[in-house]
Amino acid sequence: MTDTMLSTLPSNIKSLLFDLDGTLIDSMPHHHTAWLEWHARHGLAIDEAGFFAATAGRSNHEILLDMLPGRSAEDYDAMVEEKEGLYREFAAPQLALIAGTEAYLARARAAGFKLAVCTASTPKNMALAFARFGIDGWVETVVSPADGLRGKPHPDIFLEAAKRLGVAPGDCIVFEDAPLGVEAAHRAGMKAVALTTTLPAVAFAAFDNIIAIAPDFDSAQMPAWKTP
Repeated sequence: MTDTMLSTLPSNIKSLLFDLDGTLIDSMPHHHTAWLEWHARHGLAIDEAGFFAATAGRSNHEILLDMLPGRSAEDYDAMVEEKEGLYREFAAPQLALIAGTEAYLARARAAGFKLAVCTASTPKNMALAFARFGIDGWVETVVSPADGLRGKPHPDIFLEAAKRLGVAPGDCIVFEDAPLGVEAAHRAGMKAVALTTTLPAVAFAAFDNIIAIAPDFDSAQMPAWKTP
């Protein structure tokens, strides 16, 4: 991979904000399996084709509140823990990084960009990925609904990351694998790079804030950068 093969990020960009699941780590197949198992255990039908597009980037509490309204807070907490426990059971033996992730972020840090992870993941799930790969050591901050913020497509997580990093929202680029994440970036006033790790490029056709679409961080379509 060489810079001459790659497109270049806009010159005003100072910060790169990365989703975690499906963007930095290849976790979405394990989440998919966990949701299938969770639905089966609860005797609930699931539209596999539409479920990811409708929920990826949202917090589990938001998903379950829409799916099963009227339950107690304790019930939602228990359901979230059950589903995420299934995810960790499936992911622990085989969780991997998206191709090129570590090298791309290392080069971004060396070029002077401020980096953040902006995720709907739970603390225990983040801990699994961070312990495996050290991702939290690659970035300045990690922002999630555990900070009391709404999940995507609300812009809260991205705006909080920009605030913590001391940069304007328009000086950030978001890296996402889900339409709801790209929508959250749009609402935050941020451009985005879409990864087709879980959905095809056509899933992002409606968004005018996308500057590139790539299959992974090793791709010739993944933007390089000018020094901020």
